Amino acid sequence: MTHCFNLEGVEAGLVDVQAKAVFGKPSLTIIGMGDKAIREAGERIYGAIHHAELEVPKMKVVVNLAPGNVRKKGSHFDLAIAVAILHQCGQVASENVHRYAYLGELSLTGRLRPVDGVISMAMEARRQAFEYLILPRENMAEAALVEGVVPLGFESLGEVASFLEGQAKGYDPESMLAAEKDLDREAEACRTAGLLDFSDVRGQDRAVRYSAIAAAGGHNLLLVGAPGCGKSMIAQRIHTILPTMSEEERLEVTRIQSVCGELQVKSRLAPHRPFRAPHHNISTNAMIGGGTQAMPGEVTKAHNGVLFLDEFPEYGKAALESLRQPLEDRQVTVARVGGTHTYPASFMLVAAMNPCPCGHHGTGRCTCTPRQVRDYTSKLSGPLLDRFDMLLQVESVEFLELTSLEAGMSSQELQIRVEAARKLQQERFAAYPGIHTNAQMPPQLVERFCRLEKDCGRIIQEAWEQERFSARTYKKLLRVARTCADMGDAREIRARDIRHALQGFRP
Repeated sequence: MTHCFNLEGVEAGLVDVQAKAVFGKPSLTIIGMGDKAIREAGERIYGAIHHAELEVPKMKVVVNLAPGNVRKKGSHFDLAIAVAILHQCGQVASENVHRYAYLGELSLTGRLRPVDGVISMAMEARRQAFEYLILPRENMAEAALVEGVVPLGFESLGEVASFLEGQAKGYDPESMLAAEKDLDREAEACRTAGLLDFSDVRGQDRAVRYSAIAAAGGHNLLLVGAPGCGKSMIAQRIHTILPTMSEEERLEVTRIQSVCGELQVKSRLAPHRPFRAPHHNISTNAMIGGGTQAMPGEVTKAHNGVLFLDEFPEYGKAALESLRQPLEDRQVTVARVGGTHTYPASFMLVAAMNPCPCGHHGTGRCTCTPRQVRDYTSKLSGPLLDRFDMLLQVESVEFLELTSLEAGMSSQELQIRVEAARKLQQERFAAYPGIHTNAQMPPQLVERFCRLEKDCGRIIQEAWEQERFSARTYKKLLRVARTCADMGDAREIRARDIRHALQGFRP
């Protein structure tokens, strides 16, 4: 018997691979609720065994993937199945076969091909007390990110068989990881050189200031303005001022990228917060997750980062409305016939839109009728708009400001201010698990931590008499004001914080 792992969302579960050879017509039958990739594994495995100059069993072989009541998917079971067959047929006599866990897809030539989701499976191997993990050489650096498990990399099935027989050694993890880190360091240097920076933004000091407030408090932000005023330019830079990720956050992001096959830097945890900007023709399944394999969607790929939706009203109504539950619960549950998976989805939503179809509503250049404007804005439902803490009008830039050579605040300077505000929030919510930012405060904590100075009540009352906003909107206003106070290192919410919150509170 050998051991492998089955990916269930971003988690992994242990699978025992049992092989039994019986008299009968030579064949290979794999049972245990495997998908098509597993059912087709027999041809790959027998081709690999033959190419490794090992003997293809001349008996009927039955392979069981236990537990048998859990659906399994993926070609990474190939190596575990092959080793189980070779051990059952006496071609790998080592008693140490059971000590290892095995991952890897086999080609017909016996070569081990890299697989996705290695970090999640390595974490499960550690939890199951496996000391060693045998896997493709290309996946060694990724598995080495998980402490407590030693990755042993190989190029082919023949090398694995020789290793188990004590005739060969796996690739040295230290030398392999050193080479991987050199390559990743070069790639990271090239990528960092092309990072966006807020110093590129001209004439939008107010919008930049409120973007920093949104980043500091984790508030969802909707930018409204005419075409070309800089909405997208600002939104694309917000992730550069978010606080540096903790080790736990980096591991969460790296796991998700590993499962989705999008891990770019394999020798270390993800260094930057994710930034996702899907096109407006995205489907609901691609947005929240789904498909036949129930894979993570954009809301999960943006976990601990930013999800940016440009041309917000142009997205499909179903895709937009599907965001409501993840924004509220910070996770998403995808149910399919093959199983139900829950994915993390704690992200900052930033959206940008024009005020009308032509984009020039409120100016003499607007060509839209009142009905066209109403139809355009009605694409966004009230409950969805209610998920935004900040609705900011972005004004067009004057020519002199646009041509100015004076740079604005850099992302690094803004990030320092954001991190200082986040540090206050971490101290404030240290005793409340699952709450890390002001935007996540439930109503009872809003009452406790959003204390107002004397003049604030009058300002809020005047705003309420003009806008007649709801109780939920009032709580959102206090959360944003609390973040404004944190940016100013104030213990209580001041009148100026209320005024700043109101200015960035409605378009």
